[in-house]
Amino acid sequence: MFGEISKMAPKISILAPKPGSKEIGQLTLDIAKDTEVSGIGMGVLSDGTPYLNQRGLAALCGVQNAHIGTISSQWLDVDEKPRIKAIKTILEKAGAPVAAPHIEVRHKGTVHFCYPADVCLAILEYYAFDAGNSNNQAQARDNFRLLAGSKLRDLIYSQVGYDPSGLRVNRFDKWHERITLNYQSAPRGFFHVFNEAHTIIYELIMAGADIGEHFVVDISIGTHWSKFWSDSGLDLKYGGRDKYPHRYPDSHPQAKSNPQESWCYPLTALGEFRDWLRTVYLDGGKFASYVEGKVRRSELPPSIGQLAITALVPRQVSAPSSA
Repeated sequence: MFGEISKMAPKISILAPKPGSKEIGQLTLDIAKDTEVSGIGMGVLSDGTPYLNQRGLAALCGVQNAHIGTISSQWLDVDEKPRIKAIKTILEKAGAPVAAPHIEVRHKGTVHFCYPADVCLAILEYYAFDAGNSNNQAQARDNFRLLAGSKLRDLIYSQVGYDPSGLRVNRFDKWHERITLNYQSAPRGFFHVFNEAHTIIYELIMAGADIGEHFVVDISIGTHWSKFWSDSGLDLKYGGRDKYPHRYPDSHPQAKSNPQESWCYPLTALGEFRDWLRTVYLDGGKFASYVEGKVRRSELPPSIGQLAITALVPRQVSAPSSA
């Protein structure tokens, strides 16, 4: 769905929802947080409403930007078009009818057309299943299955760094606890996988994954790298690997068996490890398999898994249809 996600870390904001008119043409709200993910603009309004911009919604549905604009321009027509009626029906069944499909917000001197997440899902569902054989979009179906329910809302909140509840303010804490315990634990002249897995762990956290005692991606990386090391006879090339005492924080059940012996590797092999991490673990599908396994076991929401994969294993967004 998305291409490469920006590596910049948005700051988390906890903003209390504010009452405000959402009628088209009344510019009473502001944009509290916004970002763009591979051309898909998204953000959160000052009352806590998550939204996509018009171009972003069009990309999600696999249609041209003009089609979304037409939905807005025809919304209040007396002679209601079948498409408008179908989208309104979807919203009514979801208990989320709206007077207008987008909210106009003046932000930094420019008027933005913001489509709330509920409206986005209704339009996405229409293009996925109800647009007719010639206009149904496979991309819309894939994205609807990925983002149905609260997943689109959660995705937007995660990407702009907005926390409506305050529960994710400390989302980096458990990772930082492990760093504090282990960043200098390998002997001089050696590296360990945990310290080299920071980019992957960071991207998972930014995508919304709850990295903690039940989600330890460096174990997956370490297991695959250890097998590669042995199968490739890298002891002969770089010298023998060693063990070091790895410790888990008291908040982790693994702490009961601290310290745990883990492999560390000669620094001379660091370049080969980093090349393997990119070409074999990430691009070769092992990371995707790890994340998909978490999704299958309901340990990770599909939308968060997809974000993590696309952030670390970039792929191009399909070109929108002209239908």
